[in-house]
Amino acid sequence: MSGKTIFITGASSGIGAATARAAAQAGWNVGLFARSADKVAALADEIGDKALALPGDATDLASQTEALAKLADRFGGIDAAYANAGTGISKAGTENGDPDEWQGLVALNVMGVLLTAKAAIPHLKRTKGHMVMTGSAAGRTHIKGSIYGATKWFVHGYAGNLAEEMREWGGRCTVVAPGMVNTAFFNEGKPDKLQPEDVADAVMLALAADPRCAVREVFLMPQN
Repeated sequence: MSGKTIFITGASSGIGAATARAAAQAGWNVGLFARSADKVAALADEIGDKALALPGDATDLASQTEALAKLADRFGGIDAAYANAGTGISKAGTENGDPDEWQGLVALNVMGVLLTAKAAIPHLKRTKGHMVMTGSAAGRTHIKGSIYGATKWFVHGYAGNLAEEMREWGGRCTVVAPGMVNTAFFNEGKPDKLQPEDVADAVMLALAADPRCAVREVFLMPQN
């Protein structure tokens, strides 16, 4: 896998940062895309020459398109894109939910994923590349009133549909679906749950599969 290049959204912390480190360790070049310019710059410095900091907004198509062009220009092409950026909401349920929060949730968890795919596909077509998306255990089961879970149901459905579209030209698409992960997504630490590195390992597993094998979903859950 040495010398290949991956674009990662939500790369400033958590799953995105862990995946960037794992990919770089495996020999990949990494494009670090997130709104926090300081954090992606610090992570790029940590990783070294294999990393390019790409500050930007995942809900903006032009921002992602420009970042992908810079990444391709730097490393000569793009072999994978990881639509990882996502968010949650503070007010659960439909009756008690906040429509303003829903707007932001859908803008990032649904439209952000679509925009990453839209911007990345022209690059991936050239390399018969791989699209990866962060789904969730919440997108595989019904949870009372969960609007967040519904956005992850979208990711799972869209990933399967995109896999069929990409299959026509030799590309692959994988959704990685973790249960609870110990990230800043939660107000309190979850040290006994999955770690970001566990999800990063799942991403790398899918990327490393033989070209004859399309890993459509990796579903991982904490033991406790």
